[in-house]
Amino acid sequence: MDSFVSRKRRRLSNSGEESSLNQESSHPDDSTDIKLAILLSLFPEIKQDELLDVLVSCDGSVETTSALLSTQAIASTPLTKKRAAPASSLGMQTSLSSHVFTTAEDGTMKPINETVKKRRPPPTKKGQTLHLYSPEDIAAYTPCTIVHNFLPTEAANALLEELLDESKYFQRYDFQVFNRTVQSPHTHAVYVSTPEEHRQQTSEYTYGGTYRSNVRQATPKLRSVSRQVQTVVNEEIQKRIRDVYPGGNKLQYQSSKEWKPNAAFVNCYDGPTESVGYHSDELTYLGPHPVIGSLSLGVAREFRVRRIVAQGEEEANREANEDKDTSPSSKSTESQEASAARADAQGQISIHLPHNSLLIMHAEMQEEWKHSIAPAQTISPHPISGNRRINITYRWYRDTLHPRYTPRCRCGQHAILRCSQRKQETRGRYMWMCYAGFAPGKEGCTFFQWAEFDDDGNPVWDKKRIEDDAPTLANFSASQ
Repeated sequence: MDSFVSRKRRRLSNSGEESSLNQESSHPDDSTDIKLAILLSLFPEIKQDELLDVLVSCDGSVETTSALLSTQAIASTPLTKKRAAPASSLGMQTSLSSHVFTTAEDGTMKPINETVKKRRPPPTKKGQTLHLYSPEDIAAYTPCTIVHNFLPTEAANALLEELLDESKYFQRYDFQVFNRTVQSPHTHAVYVSTPEEHRQQTSEYTYGGTYRSNVRQATPKLRSVSRQVQTVVNEEIQKRIRDVYPGGNKLQYQSSKEWKPNAAFVNCYDGPTESVGYHSDELTYLGPHPVIGSLSLGVAREFRVRRIVAQGEEEANREANEDKDTSPSSKSTESQEASAARADAQGQISIHLPHNSLLIMHAEMQEEWKHSIAPAQTISPHPISGNRRINITYRWYRDTLHPRYTPRCRCGQHAILRCSQRKQETRGRYMWMCYAGFAPGKEGCTFFQWAEFDDDGNPVWDKKRIEDDAPTLANFSASQ
């Protein structure tokens, strides 16, 4: 809007008002005040702040704004609804979509947010970042849903304080990339429900080619909040299926069962430089088309996403080494720079995550998009956490993908599940691969096996399933 403010205010003549207004409207360099004065004289029944919203949406053009509002007036479309009070939380913004009108299929003028399901997402432009704030825009243009002010204020602050105290036990993880050992750019820990699950997570489940060492038992408030997370995530899953997916049906391989979180990754970003590069979350125990609920507490940060674009085989082969690692923590400097270059070339979308916001990453997220937490030049300190952001990602580990069932490679290590994302001819297919080479001091093998799943995303094994069923992880809510 600052680009509109470039000239001093000129007085409007009282005589020949209409012709004077038409003459004034032809000056693109007029200040915003003059443009609003022109529009207010033409549309006195519309509030000034609503006119400003429409003016901004029309790139500051008085002629375009006037034509749009005149069309709406002819269609008798009300524009004088009282605007909601602006939210006080950092990073939250009212969507302009309720004030911007478009022509519906029946020829009538309707707010653009009523036709959101039929809109094609605006292409992100090379070298640019599209910033989204409102839940309507985020749901329309990304595979995510956001819920602001998710918990009561007291509950959110209490959970934040509990996890800040826990964060002193968090660790950075070491990974091997291109024969070099690198360290995760933030600290984190894994939380499960029971001591038995703690044993399984440290001796059976692997992550990044190695067993986890920093596993903790879920805290009382972390477990309590999971009830609300489970309820809201399941509601949003059903809305997404109904309103977005073709025919109102779930995606292929997406589970039809209720989403029940039984593990949580808790991350701590201490200061503006701590971040995580572009990545897709590991699918090994989540299965195809997983849903993840991510609760942000403390300092507000940018969550950036970009769509994965299928490329030709030659280019895909050239980038294969860059994208072998789906773990965000093991990105080398060169790999992060290459990932940032692709994001710059394709454009990216930034979702602002304020304190006490729940972001649901829907079923298409991990296979078709990559996400990151970008470094920030500056941040606004939070009154409780200071410069720190705590992020809880609630996950549902599937019983049918327990490590006792998943394949082992020729190294004798657990294979990981990945989705082919770049080659057009294999895009969307799943595969089991060796991952041992990404653990410090280890070398991997060339093990590869296509993965097969039924429509609900349960694996179809070539060999007979083990008769003695493996133990399952307890749902956080059920274990309270």
